[in-house]
Amino acid sequence: MRHYELLLVLKPTLTEEEVQQKSSLIKEVLEKNGAEVASVLEMGTRRLAYPVQKFERGTYFVFYFQAPSSSIKEIERIVRINEDIIKFMTIKFEKKKEITHWEKLANAAKASKEAPEAKEAPEAPKPEAAPASEPAEEPAPATEA
Repeated sequence: MRHYELLLVLKPTLTEEEVQQKSSLIKEVLEKNGAEVASVLEMGTRRLAYPVQKFERGTYFVFYFQAPSSSIKEIERIVRINEDIIKFMTIKFEKKKEITHWEKLANAAKASKEAPEAKEAPEAPKPEAAPASEPAEEPAPATEA
């Protein structure tokens, strides 16, 4: 099985539920065609470099997976007929150095998916630390006197 990366750009007009449905649909399509999904990176809605189908923005997803090369045509056919996907790109990683890079990207995508859950709790104390730094700035007027 070969290593692949599938980048999708979804229409920005989709609701959050529809975006998640499309993501799970693509994941199911990959698995039905013999792929093993290593990780999924949701990059959020971003501005496009140029208008695509009259859209200035798009919601980005990157799927890292391993699949037999014979299944890629079927995966791309299904992606191509989906009207909510405005752009896609499939990248194949062949060389040993490229596969090592693919593994790093897939692991980073897994880590970033887990990180927001861990970051939510520590963010609450940060605002408390900000007011503490403000009084430290107050001695500046004392130097004027």
